[in-house]
Amino acid sequence: MMKKIQKTKMGLTEMANRPHLIVVIPIMLLMFVNGFLWMKVNSLEAKIDNGVEAPSALGDQAAGQAAEPEMNLEAIKAVGKDDYIRGSDDADFVLVEYSDYECPFCQRFHDVMKQVMEEYGNKVAWVYRHYPLPFHQNAQMESEAAECVGELGGLEKFWQYSDSIYEKTTSTGTSFTKDQMAEMAVSVGVDKAKFVSCLDSGKYTDKVNAQLKDGSDAGIQGTPGTVIIAKNGQREFVPGALPFEEVKALIDGMK
Repeated sequence: MMKKIQKTKMGLTEMANRPHLIVVIPIMLLMFVNGFLWMKVNSLEAKIDNGVEAPSALGDQAAGQAAEPEMNLEAIKAVGKDDYIRGSDDADFVLVEYSDYECPFCQRFHDVMKQVMEEYGNKVAWVYRHYPLPFHQNAQMESEAAECVGELGGLEKFWQYSDSIYEKTTSTGTSFTKDQMAEMAVSVGVDKAKFVSCLDSGKYTDKVNAQLKDGSDAGIQGTPGTVIIAKNGQREFVPGALPFEEVKALIDGMK
């Protein structure tokens, strides 16, 4: 019993002789936590500065995802007959945009892409692919609605409908009800009953989800995310809603 008491006293004496440990250890832990949070905040700020809407940093952490995944632009699915293309089929550069109809940065970038089309004419083509973010309640339905308009009205109506959404959306994630989507479909010349039937069927759910996965597999983590593909196979990534001048510089740098 005396030996145990002596050992306890010795332990307390050692701690008393090293009070700096009591202070240093908590400080080191605090520095580690602050450093980790600083990195996460800077990562999120970088996305905001570039005009990228993405899941929150904490959401990524909870899902066990890397903060900044490596891009694999070769994973982008080749442009095919199921894509909606604006511009020439024989363009020198194809810009494949992964976008969300409820994303405020996508709304801004939609106008930038129109500028690109005006600037380059038949030298560029614009492909729209769906990337509905999970925290935008109606984004998935809006993507499927656009596909229904494309089926019923063709290429021109698809783009008219997409333009109309970006012109009218409040970019809050729940901008349009199904009835409002139907009204917009009618405004571009699509039969309402056929549109509602198509949307209710869910026939384009798989296509939208496949495009979302395609973008994710390439490393796209938020919207808008655009890949410029040159005729020679060269590829460049446009991160977020860059201004027209920066997108132009990327295209010109690939010539």
